[in-house]
Amino acid sequence: MKQIKKTYYTAGVSMTLGMFASTSAMATPYTATTVSNNILSAITDLPNLISAVAYLAGTVFGVLGVLKIKEHVENPQTPLKEGAIKLGTAGALFVLPFMFEVMADSIQGNNATVTAPAYQTLGSIGAP
Repeated sequence: MKQIKKTYYTAGVSMTLGMFASTSAMATPYTATTVSNNILSAITDLPNLISAVAYLAGTVFGVLGVLKIKEHVENPQTPLKEGAIKLGTAGALFVLPFMFEVMADSIQGNNATVTAPAYQTLGSIGAP
């Protein structure tokens, strides 16, 4: 039994070392440029992940908030504050992806401008 275990472990180590040797021979050496490019390409999907997690957590907090308010209606001993806090948290989580987009646009300096509608005077209302 001991001989079988020893053979099993030796074969496993040999296969692992063989895989490392074959992949390291084919792999290109990593430089600071390739590492930074890999990091930048990996974090491009991070805002989408944050948005998905925020929407999912917002939905969960929203449902829990509604259930807490329903529990308060059925039993007034349950504080209304808990449900309101959970609904507020849900609202904040739903706004989070939009706020990230606004912050990213302001940091990157997009040329998009927001223009307010032109104010009309009383004389110009209805005038062609």
